[in-house]
Amino acid sequence: MSKKLRTEAVDHLFDAILCLENREECYTFFEDVCTVNELLSLSQRFEVAKMLREQKTYLDIAEKTGASTATISRVNRSLNYGNDGYDMVFSRMEDKQEQ
Repeated sequence: MSKKLRTEAVDHLFDAILCLENREECYTFFEDVCTVNELLSLSQRFEVAKMLREQKTYLDIAEKTGASTATISRVNRSLNYGNDGYDMVFSRMEDKQEQ
């Protein structure tokens, strides 16, 4: 992770997120912390990542999510050359569904 990103303020934000217990608490917190557009952008990137993992085409992804090809490409780069954060979360979500 970038040293510029690892700050005490970011640590405090992540600690706050880790305190959330359910989806409703997430809505309550994130609606206060993020603008509607910021939250929609984050969720759009997550959907793009999910669809890329499912081998969907850029055209299909753009049509379904409304994401630009630049956004899709950026997410694809993160999936291929990032810190494996998406893979970690998707794997945990799959494990949770199997339980």
